[in-house]
Amino acid sequence: MKSVLEKTTITYYDDNAERFLSSTANAEMSRQLIWFLDRVPEGAHILDWGCGSGRDSRSMLDAGYAVKAIDASDAMCAAASELTGLDVRHETFTELRAVNEFDGIWANASLLHVSSDELSNVLDIAARALKPSGILYASFKLGDFEGYRNGRWFTFMDEDHLACVLEDVPALQLLETMVTGDVREERTGELWLNCMMRKAADE
Repeated sequence: MKSVLEKTTITYYDDNAERFLSSTANAEMSRQLIWFLDRVPEGAHILDWGCGSGRDSRSMLDAGYAVKAIDASDAMCAAASELTGLDVRHETFTELRAVNEFDGIWANASLLHVSSDELSNVLDIAARALKPSGILYASFKLGDFEGYRNGRWFTFMDEDHLACVLEDVPALQLLETMVTGDVREERTGELWLNCMMRKAADE
């Protein structure tokens, strides 16, 4: 069952799909993608977890990776399917049932919609879905805010908060973080915490 928090955020994306898609269609994510893809095998099986428009799925497909894309918004699934040709699955984070399936999970600007109370559980689900030594990339708005903004729930993150969350997710090790500016021209003053994690080799 979806929480009220989750339903509200999903409804935002369904109701504002056209505006969201137009604002993110040309966002330049090559720096973060290269940072992530350099850590997974050539031709790796990657989950785009909260794929939005499918922009990053399309880039990874074009680079020769096998991609599965998932989003909780019907409107985003439709847009991503059209852009990528993939059968994009309509699914929330907690509905993922994959086990040792992916070399990498790309969660760009998606897990920030999970509350702090639920984040360790969702990261456990990601760890379960990764193959041993698999890589998880996630990005969060940098800061300590948590709550609703413009119809969506946001959990901002800094390194100390992330370290506390990962104490409850022993299967994942934080490898590196990188702070970047927002890639959208109208939001260049906003900062993002990009996080690279790895599943233990013996999990």
